[in-house]
Amino acid sequence: MRLTEATNELSRQAFEFFYWFSRFEFALKENSYLKGKADGRLAEPDWNGFIQDWQESYVITPEAESLLASPPEIQIVTREGLAWKPVSLEGCHSDLDKVVRLIKTVRNNLFHGGKHGNSGWDDPERTAKLLSASKAVLDTLARMAEMEADYTQFY
Repeated sequence: MRLTEATNELSRQAFEFFYWFSRFEFALKENSYLKGKADGRLAEPDWNGFIQDWQESYVITPEAESLLASPPEIQIVTREGLAWKPVSLEGCHSDLDKVVRLIKTVRNNLFHGGKHGNSGWDDPERTAKLLSASKAVLDTLARMAEMEADYTQFY
């Protein structure tokens, strides 16, 4: 989708999703979900640690069900060029693991571009649904993990 094809509402949703995704990763780090804790390590959010701690408490929501029913796709390299395929949920051991994988895919697809030729991302209505559902799931995860103060903190 070209920038000129994005509605003001879709642009707002994309910005809000990026904003809240980054706030959630901030909240992960503030709550000691770090890939490494040794001195000098980069402060990277540990999604896997979060999943491990919360997968049994997680209750799937209608928004998460929406993502699972109509998931984003990922771009792959083929002999013919670039193509799209469904996100593999292989190796996911819980509903939370699956939902996090899908939210991170929405973020990566939006951030890295390259959606031309893919009917799902060229479709503003579908894109809006993916963004809305993903943002709602992030809100749910922050509430579940009692990280709302860090997630919603003004800075």
